[in-house]
Formats: sequence, structure tokens, C-alpha cells
Amino acid sequence: MDEAAPAADGAGRGEPTAAVQRVYGDFGLAAMPAASANSAVAAERLSRHAASLKGQRASPSWATRFWRGRVRAPGELSAVAVLLQVFIPFALGHYLSWLLRTVNAMLAPQMLQAVQLTPAQLGTLTSTYFLAFAFAQLPVGLALDRHGPRRVQAVMLLIAAAGTYAFAQSQSFTQMAIARGIMGLGLAACFMAAMKAISTWISPQKAPSVQGYLIAAGGLGAATATLPVRLALHYTDWRGILTALAICCAALAAAIMLIAPTEPPAAPKPLSRRALKEIFTHKAFRDTAALVLIPHTVYFGIQGLWISRWLADTAYLDQQAIAWLLYLGMAGVIFGAIAVGMLTEWAARHGRQPIDLAALGIAAFVIIQCAMIVGARPAMPMVAVAFMLVGTITGIEYTIVAQSVPPALMGRTSTCLNLLIFTGAFAVQAGFGAIVACWSAGPAGRAPAQAYQCAFAVLVLLQLPGLLHYLRTRYRAHREASRSIR
Repeated sequence: MDEAAPAADGAGRGEPTAAVQRVYGDFGLAAMPAASANSAVAAERLSRHAASLKGQRASPSWATRFWRGRVRAPGELSAVAVLLQVFIPFALGHYLSWLLRTVNAMLAPQMLQAVQLTPAQLGTLTSTYFLAFAFAQLPVGLALDRHGPRRVQAVMLLIAAAGTYAFAQSQSFTQMAIARGIMGLGLAACFMAAMKAISTWISPQKAPSVQGYLIAAGGLGAATATLPVRLALHYTDWRGILTALAICCAALAAAIMLIAPTEPPAAPKPLSRRALKEIFTHKAFRDTAALVLIPHTVYFGIQGLWISRWLADTAYLDQQAIAWLLYLGMAGVIFGAIAVGMLTEWAARHGRQPIDLAALGIAAFVIIQCAMIVGARPAMPMVAVAFMLVGTITGIEYTIVAQSVPPALMGRTSTCLNLLIFTGAFAVQAGFGAIVACWSAGPAGRAPAQAYQCAFAVLVLLQLPGLLHYLRTRYRAHREASRSIR
């Protein structure tokens, strides 16, 4: 007992206690001198001091805070803040995506002269955008779930800026194809990031109308790629226009990082093989894809490039007239996107399914393509505008899927749908060019009308099975309903 007392006294007054030494060690500090821990009060004071030092070391840097952004929960932002910080920045991204997707339709004549491209090479070059866009969909969907739309959109827009600038500086077909692919990769998140931002910070009751405005913003981007680009070509060439668009992509990336909010962190949802199987075997997904998928790919593939070449080669229109027609057609895209949303709501109020409305629109869309095969020259301008207007019915695909699949599958289903749409658009755009290239160009470099007639005929034949499948399904459902009544 007597010998233990001095030891205890030494442990309390001379040497620091093991607990205090562990505190210093946990914070990565040097061992505490013996004289500084001669009482419990000193130990507690030093522990608080060490904790304050750790807090100073652990404080995030400016770059970390900038990357994290301002976390805002759903419902926390006012209506004005949602408009300025959420809708406008992400809608501008969708606007740029459509502009860069369709701008080649106006720049094609200059590119053909500058790089000596054949029709097949032009189709492949423009379609590489869709291929890269499609391949990026699944990784983009996973990244959006993990990092949120603000960070993913900003990073992807910087990639798009690099690809656009590289495309503007390209001197050969190979360089242009690689740069175009990088553009498609960088712009792959624009639509899905905007959709995710809308679903996060905008109430479900207002989301459908806001999504219609988002699609209209894309149509405005496509409209900008027509007459405004044509007017800009009086002051610069195609390389100057693309360089300016690259700067716009980089500026928008910075604006989104500065303005847009960050969604609260959530556990990431893995896209497993089982989840993919559940999506692709879902009845609503299969029925919708069977009817609308191929027309949707035809619409994107033709509207983004070949509609202007068809008018130039078969209707003998000059670039100014084509620019006016495309501008009018893209205005039709804006109003068509809004009208499809209104018609969908009207059909729901009257007990009609959206897929029935889609079938009527697809039938009209195929009839317009049959008119393009006939090739009555006086009607070609009107037929081209009708193609762009009626083709907006294909956007109903997202609405049908959203109303049919469980909410837990919605995000991944949209990603898979985009994958199929843009892969198909690549095939349509490249395949159409390959068919046209089977005919020799005329003296003015124009492909003959027979080449376009054959190419449009192939597209019509590809779309007919979907319509027949829908009619057969509806007939069976009607017959079963009649039997149940009897």
C-alpha cells in the first residue's frame, strides 16, 4: 500500500496518463511532455486544445467546398430559386445539346468542301455523336445517382467543350469523327441531368409541364442551329461557329457549378443485371419500344442531318431557303412538344391510353415518310416541316414509360430507353448515308432522288412491324373484352 502511493502520485503528477497520450497520438501530435500533465485539469485542457487543432486540420479547402456546393433539400428552394438555379441552367444544357446535335445540317456544305467528305462519311461522322451518346447513358445514370446533376453536368460539359473545340480544329475525317464522338460523350448527361434536377427540386404535380418546357428548350436549340447559324456564316466559317459553341459549353459548366444547388446525399442504386432484366422484360417497356422506338430513332437520325440534304438534292433548294424551312420546322418542334403533353393529359381525362395517341401519331409520321418517297417536288417543303412537327409525337415514349413502370425503376428505365434510342439513331443516320452513297452523285454533287426514295422506303419498312404489333395487340384486347361481356 505504502509503495503504491508514490507510484500513483508519479502517474498523476509527473508522467502523462495513458489516456492523454492516446489523445495526442490520435490527433497525430508529438508526445506530451511529462511536466505538462500534472493534473486532471491540465489533461482536459490539453485534450480540448488538441481537438481544436484537429478541427483546424480537418476543415475542408476552398476547392472541396466548391465541389460540394450548397446542399438544398427538396422543397427548400423558393419558386424563383428553382427557376433561376435549377431550370434555367439545366435547360440551357439541353438547349446546347440539341444545337450541337443538329448544327451539322447547316454546316454540312462547308464541311464537305473543306474536308472532301463523301455522303457515307458525312452520315458516319454525324452519327458518331449518337453512338458515343448512347454508350455513355448507363455510366451517366450511375454517376447522376452517386454525385448528383450539378457535378455530373458540369464535368460532362467541359468534356463537350473539349470535343467541340477539337472538332473545329480537325483537318481529316478521322480527327472529326473522334472529336464528334467526344462531343456526344460530353453532352450525354444534358437531358438526364435536367430530368433528375426537375424530379428532385420540382413537385411531382408540376413536373410534367416543366418537362414539356425542357423539351421545348431543346427544340429552341435545334431552331438556333438553322437560320441563326446560317446568318452567322456570313461573318465566320463553320470552325468559328463551333469554337464559339465550345466556349459556351465551358461557360455553362462554370455557371452550373456556381449557381445550381447540390442534392442531399443518398445511397447509390446499383444497375445490376437483374435490374436490367426487369426493365427490358417489363410489358409496358416492351410494348412502348415496339411501337415508338424505331420511329424515334428515325426522327432523330433524319431531322439531325438528312432532311436538309434531301431538300438540297431533290428539291433543288438553296441553303437560305433550307435554313428558313428548318427554322420553321424547329419552331414546330417547340409547339409540338408542348402540344403532345396537352394531348396526353386530354386523352387521360377521356379514358384513353397514351399509347393509343402514340399509335395515331406514328401512323401519321409513317404516312409523311411515304410522301417523301413519292417525292412530289412542289410539296417537299411542306412535307419536310410536317416531318419535324409530327415527329415530336415520338417524345411521348418517356411519358408512357413513366406512367407504367414502378417509381423505383423510373430513372434506370429512362437511361435504358436513351441507350436504345441513340444507338438506333446512330444506325439510322449512318445507314441512310450508306444507302444514298450507293448511287453516284450528279454534276453538282447532288445525290439522285432514287437514292433518297430507296433509303426512306427502308425506314418505312422498319417501322411497319411496330404498328402491326400494336394493332394486333389492341384487336386481341378488344376481342377478350367482348368475350368477357358476353
